[in-house]
Amino acid sequence: MGRLEPLPAAAAPNRATFLELFFDLVYVFALTRISTRAFEDLSHDLDRVHGWGAVTGGGKTLLLLLALYAVWQGTAWTTSRYDPYRVPLQTVVMIALVCSLVMGVAIPRAFSQTGMMFAVAYVVAQVSRPLILVIALGPNPHRRLKVRMVVVFAVSGVFWIGGAMLPTNGKVMLWTVALLIEYLAARVGWPVPGLGRSTVSKWDIAGEHLAERYQQFFLVALGETILVAGFAYSKGPYQASHAWAFALALATSILLWRIYIQRAGQILGEAVAQARHPASIGRSAADTHLLMVIGLAATAVGYELIIEHPLDRIPGSWLTMVIGGPALFLAGRARFEYEVFGRVSPSRWIAILVLAAGAVPLLFLPGLVATAGGALVLAAVAVTDARRAHGAPPEAAATPF
Repeated sequence: MGRLEPLPAAAAPNRATFLELFFDLVYVFALTRISTRAFEDLSHDLDRVHGWGAVTGGGKTLLLLLALYAVWQGTAWTTSRYDPYRVPLQTVVMIALVCSLVMGVAIPRAFSQTGMMFAVAYVVAQVSRPLILVIALGPNPHRRLKVRMVVVFAVSGVFWIGGAMLPTNGKVMLWTVALLIEYLAARVGWPVPGLGRSTVSKWDIAGEHLAERYQQFFLVALGETILVAGFAYSKGPYQASHAWAFALALATSILLWRIYIQRAGQILGEAVAQARHPASIGRSAADTHLLMVIGLAATAVGYELIIEHPLDRIPGSWLTMVIGGPALFLAGRARFEYEVFGRVSPSRWIAILVLAAGAVPLLFLPGLVATAGGALVLAAVAVTDARRAHGAPPEAAATPF
């Protein structure tokens, strides 16, 4: 069968495999666990949500989301650099699938009973991926990078496993250190003493495949918002205020899709293919999509809170989800537009400022009004995008990377 070789972008498959799509389905479940954990933190102790507890609870949930995304992103980059139909790559995806599912199961109690389960699954997913590639690549020069990645993930794994043995505060501290080690190592080329480092701009990457994977992950996160809204409304009661909250949640998700896809979301693959350094725009798009997904996760939590309490005045921590989620999405979308077109439409920043300015008066109004306000701002952005594109030829990618 021969040794595994990186595929040139022109020869790489442009579409995700069925196994990769199967892998993504696990993240529909895992992201709902993220929303469930955040919802429990914000709703089970109403005195706590007004204080520092809301911040620490949100930070812990964000930490788990970053770990989930790290596994997905590492897998997506791997299948975009090598032939995803080869057995070693399919093995990588299957291990990541199982580990991500275990992490999803562990998320609600990851800082108490299931911390070791979460940590072990994460470490296995991160270490096994480069280790399998080290074996499959043989004497290929790319093997050196994978060796360095194994070393880095083994070192960070000590912090993950060690943190799982500690109480909550120690867990948070060591797991944060572990993620920082991995993030910084990836930014500077996975440096290891005696083994050197690499430059991301020189990495081979199947740009269209990677772009499609980011688009698919965004749709997974968007689908999770629909699931959360549906589950929340299905609990009842089916009064008019709850029905309005559910309708506004659906409208908001549709608007989020529309804003994403018009037009940068459609031609990300084209932008990556045209870039002077495809791996650099791929790395930047990874951070951008993470920012948008965090915004979607916060928005989903806001759906559940407002559907259950549509006419209640909401505390600031709840409003952060309802208004801050769309604002964070718009910030990520603004950066996404820059990555594809090299500019940012004023409507993005104006919308963010409007959401921020409306936060104070919304604290004195029912939560349903806050949801409606967020939907109206998103609708204005979507209409502005549509008017700009109306009657004009489709805008071509003009990435600055």
